Amino acid sequence: MSQQCATLGSVPEPDEISNDVPRPAERPDARMPRWLPRAMVLALALVACFQLATWGFHQLITLLLNVLIAFFLALAVEPAVDWMAARGMRRGLATGLVFLSILVAAAGFFALLGSMLAGQITTMVEEFPQYLDSLISWINNTLHTHLSRVEVQNNLLKSDWLQKYVQDSANNVLAVSATVLGSLFNLLTVALFSFYFAADGPRLRRALCSVLPPHRQAEVLRAWEIAVAKTGGYLYSRGLMALISGVAHYVLLEVLGVPYAPALGMWVGLVSQFIPTIGTYLAGALPILLAFTVNPWYALWVFVFVVTYQQFENYLLQPRITAKTVDIHPAVAFGSVVAGTALMGAVGALIAIPATATLQAFLGAYVKRYEVTDDLRVRGRRGRGVGALARVRRTLRADQPSSPLEDREAEGAQGEGQGAH
Repeated sequence: MSQQCATLGSVPEPDEISNDVPRPAERPDARMPRWLPRAMVLALALVACFQLATWGFHQLITLLLNVLIAFFLALAVEPAVDWMAARGMRRGLATGLVFLSILVAAAGFFALLGSMLAGQITTMVEEFPQYLDSLISWINNTLHTHLSRVEVQNNLLKSDWLQKYVQDSANNVLAVSATVLGSLFNLLTVALFSFYFAADGPRLRRALCSVLPPHRQAEVLRAWEIAVAKTGGYLYSRGLMALISGVAHYVLLEVLGVPYAPALGMWVGLVSQFIPTIGTYLAGALPILLAFTVNPWYALWVFVFVVTYQQFENYLLQPRITAKTVDIHPAVAFGSVVAGTALMGAVGALIAIPATATLQAFLGAYVKRYEVTDDLRVRGRRGRGVGALARVRRTLRADQPSSPLEDREAEGAQGEGQGAH
């Protein structure tokens, strides 16, 4: 009992227990890892570089599009430049002659189109009072009103919406001028880059290939040649079809006596060929409208001719001309135009088909293809099909002997198949 009391009396006090246990202050410090500050700085630097690259890309998007257009234009004119250079002409002079020809053709087209539009606008302004009198007479006879041309003109000239429209147009003159100047600057930029790309094509290829190993150089040169062939072939084939279409429509309009037949023929040829998908409808609308002013029946004849010629071009003319230049499926061409329009607008629609043809030809050169087993439903080989069917039938019924009639049918079908071959 005394020993137990002595043992209990030797139990340490609470203060002594707290002194023996290590306190939190005496534990090792939880320090920040050494790599964390550098990782944070690196992450912030990457975010800043990404933001800077995004800002720069948005600022230079117009220049990049102009360079892309210039590159495809240079690919289109390079075959003509190479043809002249192969006959001893300097590449710079040959490129200048090609671009001068394009400039003269474009200037002539817009001059004819501008004269046609100016003449039509002048005619409409001169005959506007007659049109207005006819409209007022029809309204008075139909609705039993008593309108006069002078009253309508005064109300029209003094209307609030017309005055507001004139005021807004006057205020937007500066914006329209800036847009026109910007378009001219972009056109000059495209012309300058395309001239240098076409004139210095071999030097540019050597500069690009000089930083690549030899086996990569062959692939780059092959892709470049395919792009030149496909882009040039696409534009030249389109130009030939535009010429044929323009001459055909010019002959029709000249026979019908529709005014400005040469300009309308050029309009139909160029717009229908170089504006994808909706170019045919835009091209045919203008000559139909002008033919309607001459005679409503002439407009019907022009409409029938436009539709008929379009079918002739789609099924007979275009496959023969573009068979060796841009051999892509119509569905693929339509999808590429839609995708190009969604990505880059009108520019994407223009370069979508040659870009798709180039990619298809490049992949076709490297993708290995295998022979496909003949499909009996597609090939239509009746003899082999019946013979194979009889063999399958006998195999499925191997436990039963085949009848002599079935054997004769199978042998006769095989004989017909061999005779067809």
